[in-house]
Amino acid sequence: MTTLPLPGTDDDVRPRRISRRPTGADAVFEHASRAVGASVLVVTGGVGLFLAWQAYPTLDRYGWSFFTESQWQPEADVVGIAAVLAGTASVALVAMAFAFPLALLTALYISEYAPARLRSTLVSLVDLMAAIPSIVYGLWGFSLVMPHAAELALWLHRNLGWIPFFDVRGSDPDAAVWDASRYTASAFCAGIAVAAMVMPMSCAVMRQVFSQTPPGEKEAALALGSTRWGMIRTVVLPFGRGGIIGGTMLGLGRALGETIAVFLIVSPAFEMKWNVLEIGTSTVSALIAGRFGEASDAQLSALLAAGFVLFLITLVVNTLAAVVVGRSRSGAGTDA
Repeated sequence: MTTLPLPGTDDDVRPRRISRRPTGADAVFEHASRAVGASVLVVTGGVGLFLAWQAYPTLDRYGWSFFTESQWQPEADVVGIAAVLAGTASVALVAMAFAFPLALLTALYISEYAPARLRSTLVSLVDLMAAIPSIVYGLWGFSLVMPHAAELALWLHRNLGWIPFFDVRGSDPDAAVWDASRYTASAFCAGIAVAAMVMPMSCAVMRQVFSQTPPGEKEAALALGSTRWGMIRTVVLPFGRGGIIGGTMLGLGRALGETIAVFLIVSPAFEMKWNVLEIGTSTVSALIAGRFGEASDAQLSALLAAGFVLFLITLVVNTLAAVVVGRSRSGAGTDA
C-alpha cells in the first residue's frame, strides 16, 4: 500500500514529464511510414529527373516549336506534340463526360440508397472494376463498344453537328447509306472505354467522402420534413463537394495517362482538331507505346520529352486532387 507524501515535505508531488517520442510498436510504425513515404518521393523524383535528363537534347534542339508543331515526322526532322496534346485532352474530356455522372450517381446510391446488406457487395464490385487490366478494357472497347459508339456518334452528328465539337468533316449524316468508317477509331470511342476505367476510382473517392457526412445533420434535415433527395441536395452534396472535385480530378489524371486501351482503339492521326466524333487522333501515351520499339536514339529522346510533359501534367492534376480530397476529409472548406 502506498501513501501520498504530506504537503510541505521534501517528497512533494511534481508533474510527471511526458515524452512525445514514440516507443515500441509506435516507433516501428512511425519509422516504417516515413521510410515508405520517402521512398515514394525518391521514386517519383527519380522518374522526373530521368525524363528531364533524357528530354533535354530534344527540348534544346527544337525549343518552343516542340510544343507548337503538330506533325511527328522524325525522319524529316519535324517533331512536335501539339496534336497529341490536343488528342490527349479530347480523349480525357470525353471520358470524364461519361465517367463523372456515373461515378457520382453510383456513389450516392451506394452511400444513401442501397440496402445495408447489398452495400458491401456493391462496393466490392466497383473496386473489382478498378482491378481489371487496361488491355481488357481496350479489347472490350474495340470489339463491343466501338460499333455502338459509331451509331451514337452518327446521332450526335445529325442532331448537334452545327456545333464544331460534334462535326464530322467529309461525312453526310443524312445520307441513305452512312459511312460507318468515318465514326470509328475516334477520340469518342476511346473516351468511352477510358471512362469505364476511371469511373471506379472517382466513385471510390466520392463514396468515401459521402460516408463521412455527419449523421446528425442528415437526421436534422429529415426531421424538418425534408425528403431523402432534399437531404442529399442540402447536406450530403455540399459536405462532399471537395470529394466530388478531388475524385473527378483523380479520374482525369488517370484518363490523361491511359495507354493500352487508347492505343488499341484509335487510328493514329497527327492533326490539331477537336472533332471528337471523327476518325483519327493520338495521345501522348499512345504515341510512346506505338513508336518506342522502333525508335532511334534521337527519336527515343523525343518520345521521352513527350513523356516528361505528360508526367508534369498528371503530377499537377493528381497533386491538386490530393489537396482537395485531403481538405474534404478534414472538413475544411466544406459548408453544410
